[in-house]
Amino acid sequence: MQEIIQQLAQLLLSAIPTALLFIVLVISYQILIQGPLTSTLARRRALTEGAMEDAKKAIAQAEAKSAEYAERLRQSRADAFKVREQRIKQWSAERDTALDAARKSAGERVREAAAAIEEETASARRTIQASVADLANQAVRAVLPAAAGGSR
Repeated sequence: MQEIIQQLAQLLLSAIPTALLFIVLVISYQILIQGPLTSTLARRRALTEGAMEDAKKAIAQAEAKSAEYAERLRQSRADAFKVREQRIKQWSAERDTALDAARKSAGERVREAAAAIEEETASARRTIQASVADLANQAVRAVLPAAAGGSR
């Protein structure tokens, strides 16, 4: 048993340099690789998340501007519609005014024409009434001598 303990002690003694190398290797790995790798990954993650946040902010701003432009476009269309309606009302009013003026003018001409016809009718009646007596005398002369057996 003594021999086994000596072999075990010698084995452990010869394992010390390997253990020390392993510990140095683990510490070196932590210092040279793990630390920089962790910090690089953390920076990359921060940059990626920052870029994503910036992209989300840019998208939100673009949507806000799009909504603003859509509102301006809607307002411009409403204003254009109002202007169009005002022009249509103005043109309708001008047309109605022109039609009223044309109706008044036509009515005046009709009244003037009716007055002229009435005057001509009255003049023709006066002429006919003035010549009725002469025509009656001529008719009587034309009928009576023929009835009395006279000559014309």
